[in-house]
Amino acid sequence: MEKFSWTLTASIFLADLLIRIVLSLRVIMRKREASVTLAWLVVILLLPFLGAVIYLLLGENRLGQKRAAHAADNVPLFKKWVTSLEHRIQAEWNHVNPQCRPVEIQASRVFGLPTLPGNRLELIDNPAAFFRSLTADIDRARKSCFLEFYIWEEGGLADDIAEAVLRAAARGVTCRVLLDSIGSADFLKSGLAGKMKARGIEIVEALPAGIFRAVFVRIDLRNHRKIAIIDGETAYTGSQNLVDPLDFKKNENVGKWIDTMVRVQGPVVEAMTATFFYDWFIESAVSLEELDKIARIPRVEPAGDALVQLVPSGPGFEQGGIHDLLLTTIYAARSELIITSPYFVPDNAILAALKSASQRGVDVSIIVPEKNDSRLVDYASRARYGELTRSGVKILKFREGLLHSKTITVDNDFSLIGSVNLDMRSFWLNFELSLFVYNREFTEKLRNVQLRYIKQARRLDPDHFARRSFGERFMENTALLLGPLL
Repeated sequence: MEKFSWTLTASIFLADLLIRIVLSLRVIMRKREASVTLAWLVVILLLPFLGAVIYLLLGENRLGQKRAAHAADNVPLFKKWVTSLEHRIQAEWNHVNPQCRPVEIQASRVFGLPTLPGNRLELIDNPAAFFRSLTADIDRARKSCFLEFYIWEEGGLADDIAEAVLRAAARGVTCRVLLDSIGSADFLKSGLAGKMKARGIEIVEALPAGIFRAVFVRIDLRNHRKIAIIDGETAYTGSQNLVDPLDFKKNENVGKWIDTMVRVQGPVVEAMTATFFYDWFIESAVSLEELDKIARIPRVEPAGDALVQLVPSGPGFEQGGIHDLLLTTIYAARSELIITSPYFVPDNAILAALKSASQRGVDVSIIVPEKNDSRLVDYASRARYGELTRSGVKILKFREGLLHSKTITVDNDFSLIGSVNLDMRSFWLNFELSLFVYNREFTEKLRNVQLRYIKQARRLDPDHFARRSFGERFMENTALLLGPLL
């Protein structure tokens, strides 16, 4: 019996050692960011067996064979749509700061989508106003209503959207809804969703998740985009999910959620519609031939004078492309850089860019919520504050709720708005969407919203922050070890 116990113990030890060696070699050979590689090595080497399980579940961007094949099949059709836009519409850059061009050129080469002129943008920084506006547009819909959101949760203002979609379907409008499997799990199983399907509304679950599927695909890889397109003519995007901000996660004591959306009219709506159909094809059972028939993207005439570039990112697009583009954006700043992000866990490259901007005289402000719904992210963020403030970066803690907006303004010349957070999940894992707006008028409006956030924020006092306890610093540095995985 003693010999058997010894043999069993030795076998378990050797198996664990072999697993650690094999997975460590795999992590190293994948040539990812050094911080990501080191973080996974820590998990694998310090947690017997469990570390291996965590890596196999969460460590690689596995979409699944069928879904990956769907994505590959859709690329030629997506490129056809993009090429037609590029050949038909040419942007004029005479009235735009030349500092914008490196960002625009990089985005065009990496993501393949051109900058499109003739767009009208309406900034919406009030959730009630967004829901009213979207409801009104759906009620005016004549042909189609496409919605793609990470979260749809029943209750309050979100139910107004459901009722509007039901009314549209009753008028004969084609309604398609694409919702993330985890973010909208409750809604997808709800009676309301069942009622919508019974009325002819197509509802598709994006990136289905479950314990069994976790063996074959990475379940924390999510569709984080927020898109609404009405009749192929009017679109919305930004950071607002289809949830009532007063009720959403109200038990977590973070206050109401503060978001920013943009209503878009003009040629860039065509690119947004193409992005929706790209995602729809990946998740639905529609064949490529059927998609080519239903994906009739209407030509949209100019509606304003804003130059806008759509940047979709995530699996299937250039690996780390949005991360590199944000680096270029930060380095493009010459006088002022204002960033809002609820989840701020920059890697070393983004951290160095922010410090460099401040050190060369750029006024850098980073606005984050004072209370975050993720304790781990909050600790990891705080681990970077000292280094940033010593370089002159201003950290501002928003006090009026959970600031969920993801925005950047650069020198009051150009701006970014969308779903991308400044964390590794947005950079490397999730399907995200951003608008790069090369227009001073819109950028000034967005900057004014950011300045209002600053007035409602408390600036971090570097001296007071430096006196925090050893326990707090230990928690922050421990969370930072997992920062590349958050």
